[in-house]
Amino acid sequence: MSDVERPPRPLLKDVARLAEVSPTTVSVVLNGKAGANIPADTQARVIAAATELRYRPNAMARSLRRHRSDTIGVISDEVMTTPYAVRMIQGAQDAAWEAGLLLMLVNTGRNPAIRDRAIDIMLDRQVDAILYATMAHQVVDPSPALHDVPTVLLDNRAGDGSFASVVPDEYEGARSATEHLVAAGHRRIGHVTTGQLGAAASLRLDGYRDTLVAHGIAYDPALVILGVDGEVTAGVEATGRLMDRAHPPTAIFCFNDRMAMGAVRALRYRGLRVPTDVSVVGYDDAQEIAPWLDPPLTTVALPHYEMGQWAVRHLLGRIEPTGDEPPAQPPQHRIACPLVVRDSVAPPRHDA
Repeated sequence: MSDVERPPRPLLKDVARLAEVSPTTVSVVLNGKAGANIPADTQARVIAAATELRYRPNAMARSLRRHRSDTIGVISDEVMTTPYAVRMIQGAQDAAWEAGLLLMLVNTGRNPAIRDRAIDIMLDRQVDAILYATMAHQVVDPSPALHDVPTVLLDNRAGDGSFASVVPDEYEGARSATEHLVAAGHRRIGHVTTGQLGAAASLRLDGYRDTLVAHGIAYDPALVILGVDGEVTAGVEATGRLMDRAHPPTAIFCFNDRMAMGAVRALRYRGLRVPTDVSVVGYDDAQEIAPWLDPPLTTVALPHYEMGQWAVRHLLGRIEPTGDEPPAQPPQHRIACPLVVRDSVAPPRHDA
């Protein structure tokens, strides 16, 4: 036999021959439906024969019989190629694995043609459901083809609410970050953000502004600086502009941890210490950034893992209906973003 040749795959009839039973008996035993009609010693003999032959049931044939593929398709823009949100996929995979399902993953790189082709391929392969995942909470216009299969939008939502979705509670997360700074005694709090990340940016800005107003602190648009994007260099540039104000802030709430890293750098360039001179709070709790900054960064955690789990568990209820009447409107689920307190916040200096 050459190196590329493989032994023929054992068939159900081969197991039956070795176990000295009928193919029907093998099928019943290996599908876990033996009941009381097949003696225990016969069941053991079938299992031993299947193990010896390394028999694997034909998954395609079984899925045709059951009208199930035991597969969930996952389509993402960039989630699977970035460290910042990959825990969404981990949460989804763990929940799927617990239920005996597999994930079929496609990363589109934000290419609409690849996205639409991936949806078609997954529907052709009869996946049981689809997760449509994006980087950063945003409002999307899903493909109408997704109505052909149970679908959950992960870290995004349809503008018309026509699909079930799960997103982080961006607004309350921003409120908790701003509340933390107010509780430390800050009254002049800047916000470094970006105009490029849709719902996430706007909701965090709303939470920041509303919290200030709730505490009787006037909202000052001059203390909100838009960076070109959500990256470190944008945080450096935006913080520099913020600190150039005639009355700079004593604390800065940043759109994400990358911008917060840039804010810390910009403050150090000016000889300012965090948090002695200026306090800084981030968002995301990026594990490759927040715990390792000097000082470690107080931030708001995105519940990526929990979002992935919720998405799959909701789909399981659609794939395996419980008999309960489905809700009139697809659920639009939000998951809390907890504040993670570290060392980057202190009361403002008395002379500030």
